[in-house]
Amino acid sequence: MQYTDNLFLYEEIMLLALKDEEGTVAAGAMYNYAIAGAIIAELLLSQNIVIEQTGRQKLISVVNAEQLNGALIDEWLYKMSISEKRKSLQYWVARIAGTSDLKHKVATQLCQQGILKMDEETILLLFTRKIYPQINSQPERLIIDRLKKTIFTDTDDVDGQTVVLLSLAKSSNILPAIFGKDELKPRKERIERILNGEISGKSTREAMQAAVMIASVMPTIMSTRISRSTDYHCPANSANSAALLRWPRACPCSQLPKCG
Repeated sequence: MQYTDNLFLYEEIMLLALKDEEGTVAAGAMYNYAIAGAIIAELLLSQNIVIEQTGRQKLISVVNAEQLNGALIDEWLYKMSISEKRKSLQYWVARIAGTSDLKHKVATQLCQQGILKMDEETILLLFTRKIYPQINSQPERLIIDRLKKTIFTDTDDVDGQTVVLLSLAKSSNILPAIFGKDELKPRKERIERILNGEISGKSTREAMQAAVMIASVMPTIMSTRISRSTDYHCPANSANSAALLRWPRACPCSQLPKCG
């Protein structure tokens, strides 16, 4: 399968989170939550699910179980469809984000499209981990160009998928790794206006709903999970074997206990 210009949102997030040459995730990027949010947003945009406010909870219901021809997103659509009762948005984001080998499942799809390649590297002569360096830079370049136009110009021509992508990249701390905090700071007000629906352009009502809902729930989920995590040492995350991590999923290693 070769690359087409129609990537899933979660594939776009993976490309943004990975360092191009190293094939590892940028430090501090909560990519697993962004991928989870992207899967739910995509299902919402494709009208496979609806999200309803019930009391304090946002509950997800499957209204169309037709698959979207993506292994990972179809897997989660099926799981939602066979759930005995409706679960909350927060529940599904957390559950998807906690999937074993989530990064590798998404990266494998991108390898199949000729965008990444799978390789292995040895850490401290003891451990190996899978890495995914980029071999076709065009897809990510087009994604970054969309974000750059949305953030750094005053255009009102903002499409729905880019609004959701911006929301996910911002809430998962991927955005500063792409553009840098100093560049983003003067555009903070514009970003907030876009995510609040004040600048919608081509954005559909469903896209804005997805962006607002995902942006509202992700910080709460991430802060809760981080506060529950325990300190541990991961020799595969750094040349320094005493590298201390507060959050296991920040570690790109897939071979060690508790690593993502």
